[in-house]
Amino acid sequence: VQLVESGGGSVQPGGSLTLSCEASGDTNLPACMGWFRQAPGKEREGVASIYTGYGGATSYAASVKGRFTISHDRPKGTIHLRMNNLNPEDTAMYYCAARGPYLCGLNSRFDYWGQGTQVTVS
Repeated sequence: VQLVESGGGSVQPGGSLTLSCEASGDTNLPACMGWFRQAPGKEREGVASIYTGYGGATSYAASVKGRFTISHDRPKGTIHLRMNNLNPEDTAMYYCAARGPYLCGLNSRFDYWGQGTQVTVS
């Protein structure tokens, strides 16, 4: 599975961005996908995850709940992360990740990773 992120950039506090991740190399969108981020000098943290099968269960980090929305578009093999009301603490490299269908959540181990897209809020 190959994952390619896009949509990062610079935005002022209070602004919005939408990140996208396109999955390829398999016939179906991976069953469990997520967004992670890592700021300079900090550990990587989970942001949001989504089960792309029936029900589409999602989970969010407390710091982004209510501001970020994860979604998937199975026919296009993509997931998105809509980020609203951004603040400087959201500045980080954002990574798309994928894994198999079981135990889909932010604390699970993800097997496939993209190269990342930078989000800067200032």
